Amino acid sequence: MRTIVIGGGIAGATAALALRLDGHDVTIYEAYEDPTGDVGGHLSLAVNGLRGLERLGCLREVQAAGYDIERMRFHSEGGRLLGDVPRLRRQRDSLRSVTIMRGRLVAILRRAALDAGAHIVTGERLVGMLEAPVGVTAEFASGRRDTTELLVGADGIHSTVRGLLDPSAPRAEYAGLYGVAGISTIQAAETGIWNLTFGRNGVFVYSTVDERTAWWAAQIADPVPPQLRGIDEAEWRRRLPGLFQEAVPSAVLAATNEVLAATHMHVCNPIRTWHSERVILIGDAAHPVGVGQGASMSIEDALVIAAAVRTAPTITAALEAYDAERRPRIARLLRHADNARNGKKPGPVKRYLDAAKMRLLLPFYERAQAYLYDYEPTVSAARTSG
Repeated sequence: MRTIVIGGGIAGATAALALRLDGHDVTIYEAYEDPTGDVGGHLSLAVNGLRGLERLGCLREVQAAGYDIERMRFHSEGGRLLGDVPRLRRQRDSLRSVTIMRGRLVAILRRAALDAGAHIVTGERLVGMLEAPVGVTAEFASGRRDTTELLVGADGIHSTVRGLLDPSAPRAEYAGLYGVAGISTIQAAETGIWNLTFGRNGVFVYSTVDERTAWWAAQIADPVPPQLRGIDEAEWRRRLPGLFQEAVPSAVLAATNEVLAATHMHVCNPIRTWHSERVILIGDAAHPVGVGQGASMSIEDALVIAAAVRTAPTITAALEAYDAERRPRIARLLRHADNARNGKKPGPVKRYLDAAKMRLLLPFYERAQAYLYDYEPTVSAARTSG
């Protein structure tokens, strides 16, 4: 089957790989000349996402390119430990979550898709599509046109495909938070720990990837989106210590040797239309989720769309099966993500109440999150690859 994937990021490259392993003719169209370049800081892969990569034959390379993170610890602004739980897994699970640079993950997935026989065309931005009973014609800003039996929209939270599929679909809106990431050199750290501090101006997270290195990310609450363009690394170094004066963030920030990324954080209202007869949205184009599951949900999406196409009698039936399989899981995770996002923007009273509530609820955290890690799709996932 001829397939076009719009977007060469995590969702798009994984979908291209999964479909190509089933023998489909797949071409990725990517708007940027280098989709593996400056695409942000680090991200987390939960065990459910890692098992998806294992099915696609990419797990070992991803583990080698990233770092295992075994535990996550939550701290109050005063430095008090609120809880210590397994990081994005069950306690009994032998697999560990992985922290990896986004650009490195995209490069691995893109190379795997190319090695499997997919094609990628960069520097082509989708501007229109015409859907007919026999196929979809994609139109690009350059004047290029291409026709396909299936079009997969994997073009992220600002998806063009989403707007073309449903002009009334919600657009991404500023979520009241913006993020900055960086790398610090520290001394004699306990490795494999993800730490989160609830601060006065947002949350500060750092992961100890080895005994001397921490990868950090600050999520800063601000009701008005800041003008990030033109703010260089030196300016962020000047601003951040004043925003995070708590002891642990201050120490990590003081040891910073590189600021990696500064981005707005966005959210969409629930997206009602995920597909037509021959067009499907996956990843952030359909459901931006966050909470350490964004990449993993994209990987799951890619596996399920490939499996649905493999098993359904028609393309339309496959897209309906995909929607039925994924929507309940995503809806549950979106509720979780909304709660987590709101917890990053509290005032002083709410911070105190949230800390008290977290101390009470964290002993039950693993049980509450089990639905994420125990997931087995009803539509069987992609074939096992050695």
